Amino acid sequence: MDLQLHGAHALVTGASRGIGRAIAQRLADEGCRVTLIGRDAAVLAAAAAQIGPVRAHPVVADVTDRAAVDAALAQARAQFGPLRILVNNAGAAESAPFAQLDAAQWQRMLDLNLTGAFHVTQAALSDLLAGHGARVVNVASTAALKGYAYVAAYVAAKHGLLGLTRALAAEYAQRDLTVNAVCPGYTDTDLLAAAVQTIAGKTGRSPEDARAELARANPQRRLIRPEEVAAAVAWLCSPAAASVTGQAIAIDGGEVA
Repeated sequence: MDLQLHGAHALVTGASRGIGRAIAQRLADEGCRVTLIGRDAAVLAAAAAQIGPVRAHPVVADVTDRAAVDAALAQARAQFGPLRILVNNAGAAESAPFAQLDAAQWQRMLDLNLTGAFHVTQAALSDLLAGHGARVVNVASTAALKGYAYVAAYVAAKHGLLGLTRALAAEYAQRDLTVNAVCPGYTDTDLLAAAVQTIAGKTGRSPEDARAELARANPQRRLIRPEEVAAAVAWLCSPAAASVTGQAIAIDGGEVA
């Protein structure tokens, strides 16, 4: 299916691995020129090289630093021109019992999962409003739709990201800009692998048992594949989704149905 995205400049944060990497690849496959933003220069460069230098350009930046974001977007525009698509994917999950959650971890989760999206979206806004058919897709989580124990800061940040999504969708509904969120369940990424190791270390269970426990949260009894999330994002960025805005699309096998 041709999603009619050829030539569009898309920027994907947290694009060096996992869901962000899959989104960058899918958008490039649909004909986009993609700016990949991340913090690990070597991994980011490898991801861009695999996609191809004509279609992908890596820019190292920390989305929690507004000055770094502004500089990154200037580089992106110099390479591929004004942005038409923004995918806010950068984020991280840290776990702790609520009683042991300190203010530093709380702030870190808000900065990575919510404030970073604020910085990048605001910095990209002039481009998005100047063009036609602009899109913002925020990669939230089922944690934006329900609660999970031991990740209160992450859940709060992802709920905030969904709130930001809906507020911007309402504010810019008449400006040819749609803003949506995708909410994946447990997805087979490096982030999940780290969670598996944490669960195994704290509970004494094997990594295989910990992984199976996470998969059981999905009624389909499996982990989501990054490519499935990328397919949903690509469709939301297409002209076919022009009337879809302010939505939270769960990609979770029916977990929050």
